[in-house]
Amino acid sequence: MIDIIRSDERGTSKLDWLDSRHTFSFADYYDPERISFGSLRVVNEDWIEAGKGFGMHPHRDMEIITYMLQGELRHEDSMGNGSVIRPGELQRMTAGTGVLHSEFNSSDTETAHLLQIWILPEAQNLQPGYEQKSFAANDMRNRWRLLGSRDGRDGSLTIHQDIAVYEAQLDESREVDVALDDGRRAFVQVVDGEVSLGDTRLLGGDAVTLDGNDAQQPTTLRAARDTRLLLFDMA
Repeated sequence: MIDIIRSDERGTSKLDWLDSRHTFSFADYYDPERISFGSLRVVNEDWIEAGKGFGMHPHRDMEIITYMLQGELRHEDSMGNGSVIRPGELQRMTAGTGVLHSEFNSSDTETAHLLQIWILPEAQNLQPGYEQKSFAANDMRNRWRLLGSRDGRDGSLTIHQDIAVYEAQLDESREVDVALDDGRRAFVQVVDGEVSLGDTRLLGGDAVTLDGNDAQQPTTLRAARDTRLLLFDMA
């Protein structure tokens, strides 16, 4: 069954340096109907003011993906990694047995805009790990490009869960299909732009879930204008 999550239905939290939208229950936002979707636990859209950010803090037993939309984010962690994440790059951190990290907007003038995505791992107490990769926009123009997978195939990030993460950047009037095997389900996030799914119009910040066992649901996403999409295909 299709479930539509509208951008303005998301939870919110706001500090003097952070504006955040929560698709699923997170921190002080709690919705018993939206705890997670399969192994997808968190999809937060964050705007971080220039020069501000999250100080060193702990995580464990989570796959954490950072997807930059605008600006730059400086990352440091207890594994000894230090990097700057920019649009077109993705970072995956396996928190596993425990890791500390910090994230700061590295610009003194520009707001950083990003999605932070948490995925429940297939096993607890994994060895902490880190990856950061760049993906060419042309590889995902008007088609799905694999960004993350269980086996790290096709140059994707390795995610310790039965999930595949794709991105498509659609030109106006172009379309992509969500082809799911039986027993699989999908979560589609409209990063920005506008698409139609059957008779349903979806705008930036909206999301929709699909079920591979439902042969009657529409599966084709058609762009009304230039649009970016993320697809999570999972058991």
